[in-house]
Amino acid sequence: MTPPPGWYPDPHAPHRQRWWDGTAWTEHRSAPGAPAAPPPGSGTAGRTKAIAVTAAGAVLVAAIVTGAAVALGGGDGDGTETRTAPTSAPGTGPGSPEPAPGASTSKPSAADPAVVEDQLNGITFPLLDGWVRPQYVAQDDVVMTTDGTYDCPAGVGLCRHGMVFSRTVTENDEKSPEVLARADISEAADEAYDRDRLGRELHGGLTSHQVVKSGPVAVAGRAGYLVRWRVKTAKGPGGYVQSLVFPSSVGTESPVLVRYVFDAGEDGPPLADMDRITKGIRPFGDADTGGGVGSSIGPAD
Repeated sequence: MTPPPGWYPDPHAPHRQRWWDGTAWTEHRSAPGAPAAPPPGSGTAGRTKAIAVTAAGAVLVAAIVTGAAVALGGGDGDGTETRTAPTSAPGTGPGSPEPAPGASTSKPSAADPAVVEDQLNGITFPLLDGWVRPQYVAQDDVVMTTDGTYDCPAGVGLCRHGMVFSRTVTENDEKSPEVLARADISEAADEAYDRDRLGRELHGGLTSHQVVKSGPVAVAGRAGYLVRWRVKTAKGPGGYVQSLVFPSSVGTESPVLVRYVFDAGEDGPPLADMDRITKGIRPFGDADTGGGVGSSIGPAD
């Protein structure tokens, strides 16, 4: 069933309300706590009717979300968490701009809901406040993102204020974390703030960059290396990108590359989260392994 016209949680910014006209999302949005009156031209008149539609919509969405969570395995008692839009709610209806969910090597940890596992590389990441497990993300190897999306500064596409990627370096035989991190940072900046895989300049293009931090760092007890850039873009506040490389603690100890992409400005995640996430990376089954910024091996400014 298609939900009736009304105010519902915006699938791209759940803290706000967005008007659903019965068939697709409109551009009408309301701030939290604002009066939920029908937008002009919506064909829904009268404060009483607006309140009734909003209340009915809230009940309907709650019922759909509950049913979807059970269907997706959220109620099987394994301690995992499901953060996704219901399959029959407006968020995935006709006209929804969200891409299909991409494959990810990470999954919730049954032992600790505040930890995300990268099984391929045998490590876990801390899930800090304001961060969620990837849902409806087109990019590969995403470990976590900030919650919600926003319209990209250049007026095309949807962007996220923060993303963290984890992948195994297999393109060459190079093993040096420093060499790999320095080689990756330029590509990381281009993919995050210059052009995406569709060739779109979501931020108007990258105009300049500055190295703000680089040096050795201990990660999960292994000697790694990081490079961090501050990038400026033609539109919007730009951001920070970081390439972190360290040897895996499993298998052939292939190098693990972790990329960080943080928007600058007041809407971006705290820059200190880069160091917090790095410090919290652990190998499977070893919560006490030291490492990260602040350990005996620290990054140089």
